[in-house]
Amino acid sequence: MRHHAFQSPASQAPSRTLAPTIASSHGRHARDTATPAQNSSQNNRRDRELWKSLRNKWDRRPRYSYVLYAVVFVLVTVAATLAIQASVYVEPTYDAGAQVDAATRAAQSVRGQLTGFVTQAWLMQSYQFVLNILIIGAIYSLLVVIINRFWSATAVFGIVAAVFAIAGNYKIQLRNEPILLADFNFLAGGNTGELLSFLPAEEIHHVKALALRLVVFAIACGMLQILDKRRSFIPTYWRRPLAGIGHIAGNLTRLTAIICSVVFLFSFTWNLSLPNSWSTRWAASLGDKPQLWNGWGDAAANGPMMTLLRLAHTKIMDRPTDYSESTMRAIAKRYASDAKTINATRDASLTDSTLIVLLSESFSDPTRVPGVSFNEDPMPQIRAIKNSTTSGYMLSPGYGGGTANIEYQALTGLSMANYSSSLSVAYQQLVPKERWTPTFNQLWNSRYGAQGSQAIHTYMNNMYFRNSNYKKFGFYKFWALNGPDKITGCTKIDRSWYVSDQCTYDNVIQRLSNSTVDNQFLQVVTMQNHLPYNDWYDNNQFKADDTSSNLTGTERANVETYAKGVHYTDQATADFLNQLNKLNRPVTLVFYGDHLPGIYPSAYANKDNVLGLHETDYFIWSNAASASHTTKLPDDTSQYTSSNYFLAQTAQHMNAKVSPYLAFLSAMHEQIPALSVPASSGNSHEKPVYLDATGREIDTTSMSAQARSMLHDYQLIQYDISTGKNYLKDTDFMRLP
Repeated sequence: MRHHAFQSPASQAPSRTLAPTIASSHGRHARDTATPAQNSSQNNRRDRELWKSLRNKWDRRPRYSYVLYAVVFVLVTVAATLAIQASVYVEPTYDAGAQVDAATRAAQSVRGQLTGFVTQAWLMQSYQFVLNILIIGAIYSLLVVIINRFWSATAVFGIVAAVFAIAGNYKIQLRNEPILLADFNFLAGGNTGELLSFLPAEEIHHVKALALRLVVFAIACGMLQILDKRRSFIPTYWRRPLAGIGHIAGNLTRLTAIICSVVFLFSFTWNLSLPNSWSTRWAASLGDKPQLWNGWGDAAANGPMMTLLRLAHTKIMDRPTDYSESTMRAIAKRYASDAKTINATRDASLTDSTLIVLLSESFSDPTRVPGVSFNEDPMPQIRAIKNSTTSGYMLSPGYGGGTANIEYQALTGLSMANYSSSLSVAYQQLVPKERWTPTFNQLWNSRYGAQGSQAIHTYMNNMYFRNSNYKKFGFYKFWALNGPDKITGCTKIDRSWYVSDQCTYDNVIQRLSNSTVDNQFLQVVTMQNHLPYNDWYDNNQFKADDTSSNLTGTERANVETYAKGVHYTDQATADFLNQLNKLNRPVTLVFYGDHLPGIYPSAYANKDNVLGLHETDYFIWSNAASASHTTKLPDDTSQYTSSNYFLAQTAQHMNAKVSPYLAFLSAMHEQIPALSVPASSGNSHEKPVYLDATGREIDTTSMSAQARSMLHDYQLIQYDISTGKNYLKDTDFMRLP
């Protein structure tokens, strides 16, 4: 019995391993025999556990720190500022064989110019780069607090900045001007699809490559936004805004950030064009020096963003209290009646003649300046011309500059005196935004078609945005030293920087000879006598003939060079008139200097001289083929004028019929012979300057009731055209009979 009860370890092993094996076999059998519903339940449970594990890991992803945001913010802002600034630079080209050293080439390259813009903060304590970083950073921060997703805002900002830089560079290459607020009207008008048509074919693949990079950038920002657990930059709770202190604080913080950003940018932009505003003073403290006469130059020196914002808002003029459609229709009707009365005594038509309106850069009689005199008359032939035809002195709003405003007045009949003092340059701050821009050349276009008017300027076509403004005015072609209608073959006198007046006149004769229409309007701007005056001319007799007194050495040197330039203009102008006399077609010329050169600081320091230093020479002359060849209007009606009256005076000189608008300007000239901005007078007041027929300054209190009434009409007309509802557009106010 004991023998059978005893089992060895070896005999026991199979019995110990058998039970688990049998159990395992039963388990497999149980699974194999489980129902599909049981298997699905087990699989779902495992899936839930897996997703729960992944979700736990996803929920444990980090919130990116605000320090990281700050670093990215600074880097992206600086990169955007550099890209936008680089967009206004172009690689220089050199003539074959030009001796230009490597250092000069490097400095003039895009990288060199960009480096200079940045490093001037250290080298010259001029901080335009810092100013642009602050402004562009403010725009970036506004996007961040509005979108409230840092990486999403970064994507939007980066794409917009890149597109702005790319578009700005192409516009510089094509038009020689930076992006303006008026350019966005092009996009708003549904013309976005036309943009690529402006680009050369070889540039399209560059645009596509840049677009691809922006897509990659946007995807990267999108991924970072997804990976960042901090979904909102500033925690905001709109669904339960008052649930607790945290909710209230978050909502108030974001609202405050948005309001502060908007207020800062709006206030800065709104005030940037206003003299002595906080924006202007702050920008100036960081080195901002506006160049309103040259959009490209302003963008290159101060930054494209500053140029854009500087021209974004300008107070044009105050709205007259009685401005309305009925008021403007009454004005149109009143001066239509005046035009009918004038036209009953006139038999000529303005557009039966070719009209040349010639702005002679900085031309004036230097001997009219106190302290300046010579033994020889610098301008004897123009003086003789003035004595034999309609002529006198033009009150200019500028001294030493401001060409475009005087030109604007001559082309439109509008006066800078009626505008707000914050409107510095109409060509840049007003014309690009105008919906309706009636100019006198359009009278010839109406009769002769698109080729009825052309413009000539022997300098760069981008100055004062002339290339785009002239197109808006309706000029068929704009001939300049660059651009599609290029003037070639021009020469300079001795070492002068600028093209001679003789070459400008030769181009006018060429345009007249090649004209396919009977008559046309020619807008001409010379450049020869533009500053500086650095002893350009050989054989300058005015050095020896200078009898001036009370001038500094620099003044004397400038005056002597300037007088020689005036003398060259005098000779070339007389020759020009002789050539016009040989033409077998009627031609009338309006010749005027735009402003005096700013080379008379001693005289200008005396306030009694200021008014005289704003008066330049002008004359209206008709060639031998014109019925008005020998006409000279009485001095008491022509001795003093301003450029806004030129076409009305021309119609009177030619005995030509007038439109209601010209009838108004004719009557206005009788009442107030000249008007200009406050700076044209030495008196310390902020009111416009008005002159009577003798050149004496008058104020509104001493004017007749009729003069004050017409001045108010002038303001209504100018407001309607410049910034009002354009009620006059639907009348015959601008049309010749």
